[in-house]
Amino acid sequence: MIRQQVLTRLNSVFVKYLNSKGLHNSFSFILKVPPKNIDSDFAVNAAILIAKKLKMDHKIVAKQLAEIILRETFDIIEKVEIAENGLINLCVRSEVIYGALKKILVEKNKYGSIPKENNKKKILVEFVSANPTGPLHIGHGRGAAIGDSLVRILRYLGYDVTKEYYLNDVGNQMLVLAESTEIRYKQMTDGEIDFPPDHYQGGYIIDIAKRIFSTGRDISEIDFKYETIRDILRTIKDDLKDFAVEFDNWFSESKIAVVKDENGKTKVDKICEYLFAKNKAYIKDEALWLFSGKFGDTKDRVLRKSNGEYTYLASDVAYHKNKFERGFTKLINLWGADHHGYVARIKACVQMLGFSGEALDIILYQLVSLTRNGRSVVMSTRSNEFITLREVVDEIGKDACRFFFLLRDPNSSLEFDLELAKKRSNENPVFYVQYVNARCNSIIRESKNRKNIISDIEAINFTLLDTKEEKNLIKKLSAFCDTLAISEKTMSPHHFTTYLIELADVYHKFYEKCRVLTDDNNLTSARLKLIEGVIIIVKNGLNLLGVSAPDKM
Repeated sequence: MIRQQVLTRLNSVFVKYLNSKGLHNSFSFILKVPPKNIDSDFAVNAAILIAKKLKMDHKIVAKQLAEIILRETFDIIEKVEIAENGLINLCVRSEVIYGALKKILVEKNKYGSIPKENNKKKILVEFVSANPTGPLHIGHGRGAAIGDSLVRILRYLGYDVTKEYYLNDVGNQMLVLAESTEIRYKQMTDGEIDFPPDHYQGGYIIDIAKRIFSTGRDISEIDFKYETIRDILRTIKDDLKDFAVEFDNWFSESKIAVVKDENGKTKVDKICEYLFAKNKAYIKDEALWLFSGKFGDTKDRVLRKSNGEYTYLASDVAYHKNKFERGFTKLINLWGADHHGYVARIKACVQMLGFSGEALDIILYQLVSLTRNGRSVVMSTRSNEFITLREVVDEIGKDACRFFFLLRDPNSSLEFDLELAKKRSNENPVFYVQYVNARCNSIIRESKNRKNIISDIEAINFTLLDTKEEKNLIKKLSAFCDTLAISEKTMSPHHFTTYLIELADVYHKFYEKCRVLTDDNNLTSARLKLIEGVIIIVKNGLNLLGVSAPDKM
């Protein structure tokens, strides 16, 4: 919030300066926190950029800007210094810092949020969408943590957001899945039956077959596809719920690829006919091809094979059209990095449907590697194929699992140390952050035994919070709003894990230097309010990550 105040005022100053020089084009600059050895709150590179535009010495421009900044922003900036490299260093007035703390204390879990009516976009975030062929693995878990946390952030910012899981329940893959269960079922009555190597090998298939066998029904009465998908889907939903992820909508592919209208047409049939009629698809070698190469894809793609069978792309085009038909104005797809080659063709499809390329964002995330005591963990005892999300959550807990999945940018590889995630020490980042909240709550509980503590915010003398550690802590609390902004811009919640770890660092420096419960009731009251501010921001941040904030640890 402090940074935004400074940004707004500086932008006005720089635009006026450029206008006075006859320049009226748009202008952007960088306002950043300088290195720790620089005694200032912010550093701005405007003088360097403007000097290039005006072909002037940056030192002359910096001096002129510094004088204007001091004159026109004196109510928020109290000190301006020019560095040798042309950066302008700024110190914010103490009143602005204390004002930020007051705002946090008043707004609490609404701090930095935006009223819903201010954001008109209707957003659909589709994530996880794992095929119902087995339990979720840790890669799906990372996607679930990223997608769910992104939705929490967007909703906090006032957007109307729906979480959707796209269920691929159509096609040959589902037939093979059903056959896998049926063969396992038959093996219970005739052990001589071989199991095909290209079918699903996991132990969960045997469990499903055992469950069906226990019902005592005749094999002719059993729909193996329905039974298998139902059981796997139930497991997926349970695993996600225990991971604090619950979808608003589960969209079945069969709705667009199997269900027919009164004319006997599926939505896939109709979208292919539409694209052909609009000259965006053509017939070649008895197959239907999409003109995707004209819309940014590397080449044209097949929608319908020569044998009449539709490709996955045909269903995906129909599905994305359906998303827009439901009134969504912004689509966000979260996919594993192995879908990289699919991005261009889906973006091409959206444009061919008549929508802006900006209406669709596709976020790719890298998979996860697990380690234990420095050694890779590569095999699941349960599935013989992969490590399930359930196994990891059961071992280290939902909080540590989500926090670790969100430690890095989605497009960065992630090494997950299982033993570190279980440690109850400051080495473990989630424990480190949660312990700040627990310690602050402990101080608040202890203060209840004190008399003459001031609780009214307006009666608190915040100017008593005048140490470097106290002011740094307030400024870091205020940076919650900056973290919201960068998370929205980059569509990544990992900025909040970084922010909370940094906030914990600043808090511990404050805790070491500044005793909260002192003999001075006025100082104690002010510091207790600062502690309340820490609790508010830590809880807000952890909630956006889907991580709990325990009061005791």
